Amino acid sequence: MPDQPRLYDAIVDGDAAGAVDATREALSNGMEPLAIVQRSMVPAMDEVGRRFEAEDYFVPELLLAARAMKAAMELVRPLLVASGAEPAGRVVIGTVKGDIHDIGKNLVAAMLEGAGFSVVDLGADVPAQAFVEAVRTSGAGLVCLSALLTVTMPSMKATIQALEAAGLRDCVKVLVGGAPVSGQYADEVGADGYGENASAAVALARRMTATAP
Repeated sequence: MPDQPRLYDAIVDGDAAGAVDATREALSNGMEPLAIVQRSMVPAMDEVGRRFEAEDYFVPELLLAARAMKAAMELVRPLLVASGAEPAGRVVIGTVKGDIHDIGKNLVAAMLEGAGFSVVDLGADVPAQAFVEAVRTSGAGLVCLSALLTVTMPSMKATIQALEAAGLRDCVKVLVGGAPVSGQYADEVGADGYGENASAAVALARRMTATAP
């Protein structure tokens, strides 16, 4: 059982207002911010992912749960930073150059944050060099590239090549995803992995950061 079942249930149910109230209550009761994340938020998002994999939840439910988690995290994040708590990993994420679609990317970013990662979200239509600079400044060990259009998929390869040219490729793992992307394409462009959906992407991110350089 999570330490804060009210917060856990609010996130699983996609109740953003309830999640905020439960987080405020936990903080006022003296619960440590990191404990709130590790013992309630992470288990809740794990359960959401499990329900998605079992086809009990679909994209709308994932989006609502991610929104609830993100609303609660807004209260906890500054306290985590102030306490110096180390995240599960540092991630740079964005939709590649030429592609303005960001719903899937936003969902992955929110679920990564719910899993305890520190996330730098560059948004959509992100040039390769912006990923390079973000990795340099954040010290991220994982880069997540999203594309929804077939015509923008080559930007994934261009971004990976830019990381190589900057001497950063060996310092990061690269995860790709999006509707037209496949595991085969990930191999072709030199990525380290492919997430077929948000839940799979988070699971893969955990494995990648556990073995990241």
